[in-house]
Amino acid sequence: MKMAFVLFDGMTSMDLAGFYEAITWLAILKSRENVSWTFCADKAIVTDDRGLTMKADKVLPNLGEFDLVFLPGGFSTRKLRFDDAFMEWVRTAESVQYKVSVCTGALLWGAAGFLEGKKATTNSSAYDLLAPYCTEVVKARVVRDGNVITGGGVTASIDLGLYMVEWLTNTDTVLQVQQKLEYPYYQAGRLGDVYLGTM
Repeated sequence: MKMAFVLFDGMTSMDLAGFYEAITWLAILKSRENVSWTFCADKAIVTDDRGLTMKADKVLPNLGEFDLVFLPGGFSTRKLRFDDAFMEWVRTAESVQYKVSVCTGALLWGAAGFLEGKKATTNSSAYDLLAPYCTEVVKARVVRDGNVITGGGVTASIDLGLYMVEWLTNTDTVLQVQQKLEYPYYQAGRLGDVYLGTM
């Protein structure tokens, strides 16, 4: 499974870190075959919302080459969703099997047209911004509608990563990952289209 982690200026690093830390255990535990990941961006170096700089592995690759594409959030998504060049790039993910986001990364999936007819979630501060893009904004930690999986705000990225681990493997595997992360809050064994978790 080839995964793309999208980076952009003004993103919230915790959005990325929680999901990245959880789901990459699929490779470490050898729970899935041929798991790889690539950090992708619209330029070589990006700076997050606190000043941390990150280097992309690939600049503007065709996202359709990946099995899973992950979009973090951050205040910059509020403007980025209107950036024609960036959104044209995001739309190359149309054929991707798993379109995943956390926090306001959902606004980017929405602006790309991938939330049409679907339920989704985001940071509670952006529910009103997400509403025009989807059929229903669900107040939950994780919402799965078809091949689009969205997470709530910031720390929900950990729950989202664990949810994906459990969905792609099994409950035993996600319990192993929880133990490795020392994160007892995810409620394993409750997979469904909506994961409420503990708010």
